[in-house]
Amino acid sequence: MAIVRRDRGVFDLPDIWRRIFDGDTDVLAGRWLRLEEFRDGDELVVRSELPGIDPERDLDISVSDGLLTITAQREERSEQKGKEEYRSEFRYGSFTRSIPLPPGVKEEDIKASYKDGILEIRVPVGAEQESGAKKIPVLRG
Repeated sequence: MAIVRRDRGVFDLPDIWRRIFDGDTDVLAGRWLRLEEFRDGDELVVRSELPGIDPERDLDISVSDGLLTITAQREERSEQKGKEEYRSEFRYGSFTRSIPLPPGVKEEDIKASYKDGILEIRVPVGAEQESGAKKIPVLRG
């Protein structure tokens, strides 16, 4: 995993640092969606633990301007009742994360599934493109 990613000819900080520098307090408050991102053959796989959500109601996945954006809503309750005490803890909020997609990705080929609290998104990316320099011929005219 690279610390600095180079996409579309521009050096980019990892998403967490970019968001902190942009003043995103959700990162510091723990409301940042944590992801696992890896390559499986010709697919980019993005996974996230999202237990306790209804993917049809609480989850939105979109692609715009070369970014895959995942937004989730979660509400989790825990109650403890005793003879003379009552305690209730709520953990809820909106979680979001955007990751850059490799050039040439076709949005209609992206597949998402949710099973046992794990969201998995598979993005077909094809073979790695050469990152070396390419010589451009100059024509005389």
